[in-house]
Amino acid sequence: MNEISIIGLDLAKNVFQIHGSGPDGRVALRKKLNRGRLLEFFARLSICVVAMEACASAHYWGREIGKLGHEIRLINPSYVKPFVKRQKNDAADAEAIAEAASRPTMRFVSVKSAAKQASSMAFKVRDLLVRQRTQTINALRGHLMEYGLIVPQGIKHIPLLHEQIATNPDLPEVARVLCKGLLEQAVFLSEQIAVLEKELRTRARQDELASRLMTIPGVGPICATAIEALAPSAETFSRGRDFAAWIGLTPKQNSSGGKDRLGKVSKMGQRDLRRLLVLGATAVVRWARRYGAPVGSWLARMLLKKPPKLVAVALANKLARTAWALMARGGVYQAPASGAA
Repeated sequence: MNEISIIGLDLAKNVFQIHGSGPDGRVALRKKLNRGRLLEFFARLSICVVAMEACASAHYWGREIGKLGHEIRLINPSYVKPFVKRQKNDAADAEAIAEAASRPTMRFVSVKSAAKQASSMAFKVRDLLVRQRTQTINALRGHLMEYGLIVPQGIKHIPLLHEQIATNPDLPEVARVLCKGLLEQAVFLSEQIAVLEKELRTRARQDELASRLMTIPGVGPICATAIEALAPSAETFSRGRDFAAWIGLTPKQNSSGGKDRLGKVSKMGQRDLRRLLVLGATAVVRWARRYGAPVGSWLARMLLKKPPKLVAVALANKLARTAWALMARGGVYQAPASGAA
């Protein structure tokens, strides 16, 4: 047990697989443990590196095992997969985790605190409720279409849905009752979403970092609190470009032979933040196209020669880098001088 320097822990619901490697990389331990004995095992183990995939329950186990003095390393599962040898099973996965954690160039995920996870949960719940509301309204519109009742898309047309269900004489009574149930479900989900959004806006006004992030054009209270809750500390990244790449707002490369070939954005990062930043950038671009961007600004020059959607994604990248600068250096957003990049 004293020879172990790195533990690869394959997480599960009840039975966990442990792979221990010595300083020279040789196998020192292979073991299965149930959930109740896991912390007891690490409490008796000499201080070492404990590596896990950054998947469900990883942050909880990282906090609990970290309290025992061990160094915790969480790894993106996609970075572990290349180290799996042939057959995939729990033992091979645990060995691959230990192997990946020993690489000096490996990238690791920071362990989140319980409070940080609770903050990010608000956005996950809101997204779930929004998807359920969209699904309910689309189902309701589809059912009404079968009776010749056409209602435009959008939440703002819920009163029209209510009117069609209540007054149309061609709608059978059974269908009317069922449609009313779907409509009540959509209204209830809207109320729950409104409550969550009110809490997020209140938190944005009270939080010092979120208040400073909201000074960036295109970053509202929901996006600002999402960055504060979902993003790791600014010290994790050496520059704003790295933060934008972590979100997934950088081009996907297929370069070879010294020739750079850049494609669409990679979409391999934090998709919640990426979606919010792109939505905010799209609103800024729409406003600029309608009312005009500042003369000589980067946005005005880009809109003259690039498609609006491409400009929105590029602007989202700039928003991400600006947000990192405010997190790392403090201060508030200051618009660049006319003609600056």
